[in-house]
Amino acid sequence: MRPDNMMKTPKPVSMSSETVPFNTIAITGKETVVLSQVLSDAASFAQGKHLRKCCDWFEQELGCARALLTPSGTDSLEMAALLLNISAGDEVIMPSYTFVSTANAFVLRGAKIVFVDIRPDTMNIDETKIEAAISERTRAIVLVHYAGVACDMDAIMALAQHHGIAVVEDAAQAVMASWRGKPLGSMGVVSAFSFHETKNLSSGGEGGLTIINDPGLAERAEVIREKGTNRSKFLRGQVEKYTWVDLGSSFLLNEISAAFLWAHIMARDDIQMRRKTIHDRYGKELADLISAGRIEVQANPEGTAHNAHMFYIKLRDHAERNAMSAWLKTCGITAPFHYLPLHASQAGQRFGRFHGTDLFTTIESGRILRLPLFYNMTDAQQAHVIQAVRDFWQPNGQRKLM
Repeated sequence: MRPDNMMKTPKPVSMSSETVPFNTIAITGKETVVLSQVLSDAASFAQGKHLRKCCDWFEQELGCARALLTPSGTDSLEMAALLLNISAGDEVIMPSYTFVSTANAFVLRGAKIVFVDIRPDTMNIDETKIEAAISERTRAIVLVHYAGVACDMDAIMALAQHHGIAVVEDAAQAVMASWRGKPLGSMGVVSAFSFHETKNLSSGGEGGLTIINDPGLAERAEVIREKGTNRSKFLRGQVEKYTWVDLGSSFLLNEISAAFLWAHIMARDDIQMRRKTIHDRYGKELADLISAGRIEVQANPEGTAHNAHMFYIKLRDHAERNAMSAWLKTCGITAPFHYLPLHASQAGQRFGRFHGTDLFTTIESGRILRLPLFYNMTDAQQAHVIQAVRDFWQPNGQRKLM
């Protein structure tokens, strides 16, 4: 631990003119080309050419029964709850450390959320705590692959199969990440991805993807996405007219957003290479702080292959995390923390309960701080972030001139 005389909130003395946002949407140059093609071809709007291209690509990459683009990752989770026929009285197990949509999708169907603790090394659900939370009412286990690092899928899938419970992968942050060579999103009965502007691949702001790995759910998934109608069959010429056949909503992504996503899919290798370079540089340049115990960083257990979605650091405690965040802000750097545990929220207490002991969820979520990481981030911007993090521990917060 550092000496007491170095625990005060640092005060910047010499400031760099460099400012660094937490994120900006990736612009590779391919977006303009693809969007121009869409705007010059009016028929593409009706036919959804790029939407189909994206879905075909994901079906091939994940080997799934069906890939369906949606307006958001939230919509994809809501589709999953509908597909699994979640209803009042059912229980759904998930981590408390996640975005509200993970829980909301199932609460909207009447389910009770059962929160369990996380692993401190990955911030993912603790696979050893799930079985004790299972009851006769449990209908699903919802996993969150935080920061694009896989949950222990072998243990969880075996447990779910033993108890006859569906697994839903919330892979919002996990596009192009894997577990023991298997793409994340390809193992649960249903999975959900997000293409929000903060994600590795984006559809231009908001966007999502529902992955159907159970072939028996594929046709119904199309119905749910098309407002509960069999319009997909009609478009394929399988029925003469379409009609209302089931529950559903308007879960269809627009062609402009699909085209933007297609541009990112085409540029995926460049995007991933750049993100990984930035991620690895953080690890290398901050290695001495990690070794000294000043900070902790994301773990990558055996079997995981992350996607460089995020680089976070953990400070000693909540107070130090807030002090670091404030310090970076004075340096022109936006470095936010992340989720507040859902079980501690007003709605979380109303719609859910925490099973077992909260050993890590609250403590670890209070220590985490995410550093800027985005495709168009410059080397100078990253150098500024690294130096600012290092200078937090200098006497009186005085920055060394670079």
